[in-house]
Amino acid sequence: MGEGSKKAAVLCVGNRLMLDDGIGPAVYDALKEDYEIPDEVVLYDVGCMSLDMVSVVKDCSFIIAVDAVDGTDEKPGTVFRFAPEDMARHSGAMASLHDLKLVDLFDAAALLGYSCEGICYGMQVENRDPATYVMGLTPAVSAALPLLEESVVAELARHGYLLKRRML
Repeated sequence: MGEGSKKAAVLCVGNRLMLDDGIGPAVYDALKEDYEIPDEVVLYDVGCMSLDMVSVVKDCSFIIAVDAVDGTDEKPGTVFRFAPEDMARHSGAMASLHDLKLVDLFDAAALLGYSCEGICYGMQVENRDPATYVMGLTPAVSAALPLLEESVVAELARHGYLLKRRML
């Protein structure tokens, strides 16, 4: 397990009604379905990240944020791993589709004396702005979802948080 009795959190960011913007919630669903989640790992389907999540930083030693990204010039479904501050530096390339980023959450938490490690995983979207509200992911993004899910599971394992695959 991670440092002391601290937990790890996976913050799955996105809007289920906006096609590929729902990448974070899709990872949330996949992890809940495919893995037994130990008590020391907490999954959040957060929609848009907000400063209400500061308490998560207080309670965790490690946080993974999962979000849709755009403007990478890579094909839809490409998975990215980057430091929270690297995500914040990009207004175009690897730009999160949401205003509040993990580094902003960490900065706010630091003002209250809380800190933890974190990493961001993102996936290049194909369609982030459908003409109407539509649930689901585009085919290219949906096909790459298992890679993003396994990347998150592997990252947790690297930090000592082991998820056990459910037997089908």
